[in-house]
Formats: sequence, structure tokens, C-alpha cells
Amino acid sequence: MQKFRLISSLLILILMISAPLSQSICADEKEKDDDYYQMMKLFADTYEQIERNYVKDIDRRILLEAAIRGMVQELDQYSNYISPKDLSRFNQVVEQEFGGIGIQVHIDENNDRLTVMTPLPGTPAYKAGIRAGDIIDAIEGKSTKGFTLPQAIKFLKGRAGEKVSMSVIHKGTKEAKPLTIQRELIHVATVLGDTYKSDDSWNYMLNDKDKIGYIRLTHFSRHSSEELQEAIDDLKKQGMKGLVLDLRFNPGGLLSQATEISDMFIESGKIVSTKGRNSRNRKWEATKEGTYSGFPMAIIVNRYSASASEIVSACLQDHKRAIIVGERTWGKGSVQNVIELEEGDSALKLTTASYHRPSGKNIHRFPGSKDTDVWGVTPDENYRLRLTDDELEALGVYRRKRDILDHSAKLDEEFKDKQLELALKYIKDSLSGKTKPADKEEAKNPEKKPDAKEAKPAKKAASLPQPAKDKLVIKTT
Repeated sequence: MQKFRLISSLLILILMISAPLSQSICADEKEKDDDYYQMMKLFADTYEQIERNYVKDIDRRILLEAAIRGMVQELDQYSNYISPKDLSRFNQVVEQEFGGIGIQVHIDENNDRLTVMTPLPGTPAYKAGIRAGDIIDAIEGKSTKGFTLPQAIKFLKGRAGEKVSMSVIHKGTKEAKPLTIQRELIHVATVLGDTYKSDDSWNYMLNDKDKIGYIRLTHFSRHSSEELQEAIDDLKKQGMKGLVLDLRFNPGGLLSQATEISDMFIESGKIVSTKGRNSRNRKWEATKEGTYSGFPMAIIVNRYSASASEIVSACLQDHKRAIIVGERTWGKGSVQNVIELEEGDSALKLTTASYHRPSGKNIHRFPGSKDTDVWGVTPDENYRLRLTDDELEALGVYRRKRDILDHSAKLDEEFKDKQLELALKYIKDSLSGKTKPADKEEAKNPEKKPDAKEAKPAKKAASLPQPAKDKLVIKTT
């Protein structure tokens, strides 16, 4: 009986406490709703005043999109609104696929003409005989003199199966020759080697004597893990004993590809985890099946390596699978979801979570972060080598020349890629026994904070595939 009275008393007490508490919560909710209503009313009133009373007519769509962009700009530099006219281009960047003829073009600074940088192997342009250095004189009967790159891309891209007519002045000639090329679905490779072989495929074996492979990953797009697997299988058939993975200038891409690629090199353990305010926490674990192991590995990064590049390099560094060479990375530890709007006609790329490396250390460089704070991925001790802006520009020029599909061109063999040489030294020392491979070496000290001289990159440079100082602009179509 006493027990019953005690329970009854507790229930009454709880009801007495919860009643005003629930009233307080309801009051708080009502206040929030009132604030929300007032803010929406403010927006609607402002929109109406501009539409009705501005000195000249203005398109409603323009006003609405400007308002959306204004909201998103208040969030962070990685969230943005993707309008219907920009959505196709955004998808092409993610998928690395589009309808076109398969060439990289730029405006030649010497003659201001639309010039072919290089054709892509096996594409309609390459099959039609277009080569590096050719001038595209006209497209669909319109002269390209004075064309901007966006104008040229608009004419050259189109639906797969449609034809485009043009006149081309081949390098070393003066006469323009007419060509009609049928567009195809162009897949831009994200996995590259050092140079092209005679059959127009990439050569991934950088040092045939020591059997050291070299693979560049330019983006993390839909098919990157498949491309990388094919490249490594090719190297394994050639007897590869060590691998250098180059992630310099790689701005990132799909989280799914970063986790798949990381899983290719570690047998177990955490790859990465994400935490969000309104999304469930997630973590990705490695599996043993299909793991590439048994060889030393070095990853080269620089101040333009970001996002997915940092996930892979941080994961392999934390698991002692690879040595990180080069300089401190960009510091982007946030995840963006692409949310469809208007039934898929537009989209919102919104930061919804942050990701964390297996060790739990922070990667994201928050506003106001100092050079001495922990962010980004810092190369391993004795393998830190920062290039100056001039050295970065020289490296970009050197690499672009080697990426041109022109078997008659003479390659520069004098240029020294200091970061690559440092990575190769680690691989050779590991193979000879002078240095223990990363996966055999125990962690002796916790990761040190980077030196103060590891300066931060320019704020907007993370999305650039080349150093910001380099003025050459190249487009693929």
C-alpha cells in the first residue's frame, strides 16, 4: 500500500512539473513559429516591393535565384545553388562524361586562335585526324576568330550521335580543311600515367628497372576506382614492386570513390567517419577482399590536394600503409550532399556533415585557423617538401607537355620534379632495405604540428586543377 502511494505521489509530482514544462515548450515553439512567419513576411514584402516598384522590369526568376544564392553564401564556401543552366555542367564534372568530340582546347596566346591542346585517345576527334597544335578555324560555318572558350565549348559539345562540322588548319599547314565529326559520349579519364605509350595508352611504369609504378589521379569521379584498379592490375602484370600515387592538384570529388580507393590498399579498420547535425553518423570500414598489399607505397600531395584526396592520404597514413610526401594539404573536411530541387531541374549543394580521419584528428581548416593548428594532411617527417609558386608553375608546364598525345614531340627530360624524386627515393630505399616500408614501421611519435612556414593556400584555390598563378585555361569538349 505504501509502495502504491509512493508511485502515485511520484506520478502526481511528474505531472505537476511536466505541465508547466510542456506549456513552456509550446510557448517556445509558438515564439519560433511567429519569428519564422515574420521573417518569411519580410522576405515576401521585400520581393514584392522590388518586383512592383523597381525602376525597370526585372525577371522574377532572377530575383529568386539571387535570394537563394544570398542565403547559401552565408553558410560556407563549399555550399552553393546550382541553377538549371549550370546543372548539366555540374553533372559533367562529377561524372566526367559528356557529349562531344574529345579534345582539349585553349586560346593560343601567340595568335589568339582556338587551338587544340591535345585530342583524347580513341575519341571521334582523334579518329578524324585532329592533333595537338591544330587550329579550329570555323565551327558550323562560323569563324572562331574572337571566340571565347565558353563560346567554343557551346558549339563543340552536344548530344551523342549528332554531327558537328568544322574547318581545321593542321599544325604546319596554312589551308583550312573541312571536317564533319559525329559526337559521342566522351569519358574523361581521371587515372593517368607519366606519358603515352606507342599504342596511345598510358604508361604507368615510371621506373622499369626497379619496377616502380606511377599513377596520377586527377579527380574522384564515378569511375575512378575502376580506372585505378585496371591501372594497378596492369602494373602487377609487369611485376610492379612499388607504387607512387600522385594526388597533387586533385580537388576531390565523390566520397564513395574515396572510400573505395582507400579500401583497395588496407585490409581492415576504419577508413573515414562522418558526423552531421541532422544526419546519422556513419563510418566506413575496410575489407580484406581485393586488397593490394605487399609493396611500398608513397602518396604525393600539395596545397591544392583537397577533400577526397585528404580522405585517401589520411587513411593510408594513419594505417601506416603509405608515406605521405610533399606539402600540407588544403584542409577541407566537410561533406556536401546534392539535393534535387524543382523535380531535378536545379539543385542545392549543401554541407551536411564533417568527416574525420581514422585517428580522429581534424582535417577541416576552419575560418581563422592558424598554421600551427591541426588541419589538413601533413606529410611524414623527412618527406616534407614545399614548392614555391614559380616551381609549381614550372611543374604545371612540364606536366601539360607530357600529357599531349603527340608521339613526334620531344619530351623534356631535364626538368626535376623534386617531390616525385623524394617519393621515388622512399620506394627505392624501402625495396633495398634502407628504410622500413610504412606498413612495417611502428608509429614512434604522434603526428607533429606543421612548421609555421607551411603557409596557407589562397582562399579560392582548392577548386583549381592548376596553380592559381598559371594563366593558361584549357577546356575539354
